[in-house]
Amino acid sequence: MIEIGRLLRSSITGCVFGTWVDQVRAPYLGGMVRIALDEDTCIIGIVYDIQVADDGLVQQILSAQSIRPEIIEDNRRNRNVPVEISVLFIGYEDRQTISHLLPPRPPLSLDEVHACSSQEMDRFTRHGLGYFRHILRDPLLTAGEILAVHLKDLARIKDCAWLRSAVQELITLLRDDYPRLMALMSALADAGLNLRLDANGEHGG
Repeated sequence: MIEIGRLLRSSITGCVFGTWVDQVRAPYLGGMVRIALDEDTCIIGIVYDIQVADDGLVQQILSAQSIRPEIIEDNRRNRNVPVEISVLFIGYEDRQTISHLLPPRPPLSLDEVHACSSQEMDRFTRHGLGYFRHILRDPLLTAGEILAVHLKDLARIKDCAWLRSAVQELITLLRDDYPRLMALMSALADAGLNLRLDANGEHGG
């Protein structure tokens, strides 16, 4: 496993970890990550926000009338601009048993954060779809965009039957929130999943 960052702060529902701008391709919006609590237990989360921090030097550079390209490149690459990545916890694994409940305790500052492999993603999602409720819990979260990327990732390793069941579960969970449901379906279509919702709440390819 390749380390992609270190924990800055956490709670029982999520965390924020830090990385550098040259590593930002690894943790992406909707990507799954894992954080070890101990040798038997690890937390599984999904990235829901990425922020590039500024500092006094960036503000000084912006105050200049013109900025040379080499100065921008130096600031981005050589100074290792910090990036803060927010993660929502969606379950955990304890002694090789998957649970889609919140973890028993939050991880600690400076704990390592790793990107989930395809095998880890497949194992976690084989346990069921109960983790969707964590992503949909906060109405202010861009759940449609996050889930669209997440399902597009899983489409590489899952069959069509699993994808259909996942979308049907989301339709069921959002049946009383039509605007969020339509936003989700639009995001799925934009992600190239070719799913559509008909008048009866059924979907097709």
